[in-house]
Amino acid sequence: MHVKDLPDDAYRAAESTVAFRLFADQDTPTLTVPEQIAAKLGDRILSGLMPAGSRIGEVELSEEFKVSRGPVRDALRILEREGLVTLLPRRGAIVTELSVSELDELMEIRAGLFEVVIRKIGSTSSEEWLKILASGTERLELLAADPQSGDEYAETTYRLIILCARLAGNQKLHRLLTGLSLQTLRYSKLGLATIERRQRSASLWRMALDAQRKGDVESLVSLARTRIYESSQESTRQMMALANKKSGNLK
Repeated sequence: MHVKDLPDDAYRAAESTVAFRLFADQDTPTLTVPEQIAAKLGDRILSGLMPAGSRIGEVELSEEFKVSRGPVRDALRILEREGLVTLLPRRGAIVTELSVSELDELMEIRAGLFEVVIRKIGSTSSEEWLKILASGTERLELLAADPQSGDEYAETTYRLIILCARLAGNQKLHRLLTGLSLQTLRYSKLGLATIERRQRSASLWRMALDAQRKGDVESLVSLARTRIYESSQESTRQMMALANKKSGNLK
């Protein structure tokens, strides 16, 4: 699916967050059976219905989706590639655990790749991108004011970034950045868990929209770095708090 084929509200048009990511690799808006299964399982992981570390049973999934174990295994391989599932030799599959070290590595890579995207797209006067960014920013501001919209806010930022990468005009760069997107989204949901963080994030997106309209690339880069850094810091804080709580419960 190409950007020109997407509706104006493409940042929130796909039924599935994971399907939106998988469509990024497709020329036509269709998914194979394993991809459809991967999309459903991936959305459960991202929503927290399948917590980190939980076992994923192939037999149970085969029965649920009424397919043989082959498509289920292929779906799990897709999710392993996306960083959502870990396949353990002779032990099956589990939902990938979150870790501060992985977060640091992901954000370092993502920040570098996204800076290249911003510099490429920020130096153009793309009306297409301005239209998407303006519509997305308005949506983020509405969601930021809603205490119940944390996940939807994070997913909207994730879709905006994928659309931005598509418009940069470099397919390899696009694939590299989108290939990290679902792993990153799990941490972003932690980093945007509070209404205060979402309101701060929305204000940074508004500033980015103003900078894009002015063609101020350096401000765009600086704002992107700030968003990524602040989200990473809050994600780390949330993970440390959860780890301390779990440790306290075990004593």
